[in-house]
Amino acid sequence: MGRTVNQGFERIPYSWHEQIINLLAERVVIVDRDGMILYINKGYCDFIGTTVDQALGRDVQDVIANSRMHIVAKTGEKELAALQPINGSEMIANRFPLFENGEVVGALGTVMFRSPEEWRMYKSKIQHLVEELKYYQTKVQRDMKSKYSFHDLIGNSSTFLAAKKLAERISDSQSSVLLIGESGTGKELFAQAIHDNSVRCSSPFVAINCASIPEHLLESELYGYEDGAFTGAKKGGKMGQFELANEGTLFLDEIGDMPLPMQSKLLRVLQEKEVQRIGGHKSIPVDVRVIAATHRDLEKMVEDGEFRQDLFYRLNVIKIDIPPLRKRKEDIPLISISLLKKLEKRFFRKGIELSDEVMEKLMEHKWPGNIRELENVLERCINVIDGNTIQLDHLPLYLHEQQRERKMQTQSISNDNDAVSPTSIPLPLSVKPLKETVALAEKQAIQHALALTKGNKLEAAKLLEIGKTSFYEKCKLYEIK
Repeated sequence: MGRTVNQGFERIPYSWHEQIINLLAERVVIVDRDGMILYINKGYCDFIGTTVDQALGRDVQDVIANSRMHIVAKTGEKELAALQPINGSEMIANRFPLFENGEVVGALGTVMFRSPEEWRMYKSKIQHLVEELKYYQTKVQRDMKSKYSFHDLIGNSSTFLAAKKLAERISDSQSSVLLIGESGTGKELFAQAIHDNSVRCSSPFVAINCASIPEHLLESELYGYEDGAFTGAKKGGKMGQFELANEGTLFLDEIGDMPLPMQSKLLRVLQEKEVQRIGGHKSIPVDVRVIAATHRDLEKMVEDGEFRQDLFYRLNVIKIDIPPLRKRKEDIPLISISLLKKLEKRFFRKGIELSDEVMEKLMEHKWPGNIRELENVLERCINVIDGNTIQLDHLPLYLHEQQRERKMQTQSISNDNDAVSPTSIPLPLSVKPLKETVALAEKQAIQHALALTKGNKLEAAKLLEIGKTSFYEKCKLYEIK
């Protein structure tokens, strides 16, 4: 088998060495401190037009044109990716000094690319990979920046301005913030504006919806995992959202839907300011400001044992109540104009306006879906208009039906107040069984909620204030997809 030694590289059979060096696809030359060639492989000899026997023992300057190997063997300073004119072209070479007992004893030279053409060929093969990597890096960096500032929070009502002013005032604080508001009121916009106005604005803004991620995945999403932590774990492991948000802001939306076991782990991270990946044993320090948001009554959940009291106090350092749209109706015209400008860009339209009748209708509606519902209505209108003015017939049908229902209720009350006889009260042409009437009302309510949330069943269930399991069961019962 050839000569073997007990340790290191020399344990490899000596007869393998030459084959290994040639298989590395590198052209290799080794010189002593005087620049005499001690070793040169066949690939290098073929490149410069000589043979191994002709090159060994000779001065490297006589064998390789414009060589600097003898200089590196004297100075002990390496030269990386150096251009060297040879055979009418320029090769790219690396030169490394060799040491023994701290003294320079020689030098090793390798040819990386035999010509600039070879380098360009290699570069072209990897260029698309480099460009793809840059694209995804840029996308991640862009996605982890706040997209909204306080300038984007539209409204002049006193309740809204009070919430906005408080948010601006506490932006530079490091304390946790709890945003309370119904679905669709713009809680994430507030969170992004706070981050944008803080000293952390140049660092990541990472948002995660605690209600949209299954319980068994939420822990790995927040804290990450190590390589091989569980079946299907990504090779090399994965950073969690806390690590990604380091030195920045982590927005925990729908914190009220976080399972109790996860609440305990979150509390520890907030207290200790460190995370431990799943399957890991090392604690990783993190510097993160947490902004949490919910549409639920956390104080009642604490009383009912559904939310940890200690976590509630940890998150509720600065509480900001964001008013629903029905309590700031004077802001509807301003918000509508702002949303129309946003939608114009998306649909490549210009000069879209609202008729006076439409604005009046918008002011009358109660907006259970808040600003998200208003945007949904305006987007629907832009999709169906021919000109530039949104008219009454462009509005969704349910807005017209609600007005008719209110008129009938008003008429009924008026009739009651006038003490008219029962025979004068208009009755429906037919009466369905109560069970069918209730079922029809439930089905219409679910379809309406799904329309407002653009098919998002979790958001629709929250609007209807029922559990997601119950919601899915009713969708199945009424064959709603």
